[in-house]
Amino acid sequence: MLYYLFDYLDREYDLIGAGVFQYISFRAGMTAFFSLLITIFFGKDLIRFLRRKQVGEEIRDLGLQGQMEKKGTPTMGGLIIIAAILVPTLLFAKLENVYVLLLIVATVWLGLIGFLDDYIKVFKKDKKGLAGRFKVFGQVGLGLIVGLTLYFNENVIIREVDPLATARHAQLASEGEAEVQFRDVKSTKTTVPFFKNNELDYGKIPFIPSEFTWVVYVAVVILVVAAVSNGANITDGIDGLAAGTSGIIGLTLAILAYLSGRIDFSSYLNIMYIPNLGELVIFCSAFVGACLGFLWYNAYPAQVFMGDTGSLTLGGIIAVLALAVRKELLIPVLCGIFLVENLSVILQVSYFKYTRRKYGEGRRIFLMSPLHHHYQKLNLHESKIVTRFWIVGILLAIVTLATLKLR
Repeated sequence: MLYYLFDYLDREYDLIGAGVFQYISFRAGMTAFFSLLITIFFGKDLIRFLRRKQVGEEIRDLGLQGQMEKKGTPTMGGLIIIAAILVPTLLFAKLENVYVLLLIVATVWLGLIGFLDDYIKVFKKDKKGLAGRFKVFGQVGLGLIVGLTLYFNENVIIREVDPLATARHAQLASEGEAEVQFRDVKSTKTTVPFFKNNELDYGKIPFIPSEFTWVVYVAVVILVVAAVSNGANITDGIDGLAAGTSGIIGLTLAILAYLSGRIDFSSYLNIMYIPNLGELVIFCSAFVGACLGFLWYNAYPAQVFMGDTGSLTLGGIIAVLALAVRKELLIPVLCGIFLVENLSVILQVSYFKYTRRKYGEGRRIFLMSPLHHHYQKLNLHESKIVTRFWIVGILLAIVTLATLKLR
């Protein structure tokens, strides 16, 4: 909203300094700053409110060190994360941008699903929370919205060299008058990491008729949204882990969005140029600011938990960001922490069921899953576990950025 106000003042009254709002870098900095302020200054008010309402976490005794001390800690702190993302975005972003609108929808959509889950757990005293099938329906619904929008919306395009101008370009080059000609096209291309020709077109997958391309693409989107949101949800098990890891991932996606949204950088790096994508940096800045600000109260010992309200939302946002930047195939690397946490649960449950059928007694691969609980069982302090997971997350982010040139 402030963007439109200062744009009007700049055009109509030539107000000194108003033109600075045209720069993504300035608005991204302001967005991150306001996001941090919202979480830090209003976070304590939310915590007091949640305590008054007795919105405390019910702790199941799993025999983990320091676990029972957390009983009664306020949950549903994800509400402040959502507010710290949406308010600065609405103030500083171009709200007609299709990518920004998609991320706002994703934030509200999964925020509501997570809120319902937490509400049932806390106020209805049902430890199971929202039935799993309703969570799945919600994730599939968001996947349909995102997939269909990215596939059919006319503003979701890429810019590439016009092949019809290649011959003419060669002739002009020989005359010293070369000028690359581009065209904007609808495309289902995405990035394949580590390969020389690092692009995959969903529309050219063998044995799939072109009229079914949208079905394949939407199915991929649904899978990505469900997997990443559940991964973030599972990762949110000890103080500061989900928020810190999500902040690292969000910053990496902000860099990728900025590079892909600039024709000069994308040409230099030989990566896909996506018009209008740079505006996502504004949203990413709010996202990172919200994660860092939340750590003010969520770092060990946590004064508030984000609950499913926060974890499902963070995971869904990361999934939609990766899809918008066309880096969804990099998710196993960038979101490696979420992946191994998810896999640890799947492997533990599968192996337990298999050995129970075969030997009559279930056996385990890990001392406990998800993986962070395994390390707690090894008597590592949770703050050390979180710090080491953050370090691994930073290394994975560096590897992800290195794929821009490593092919």
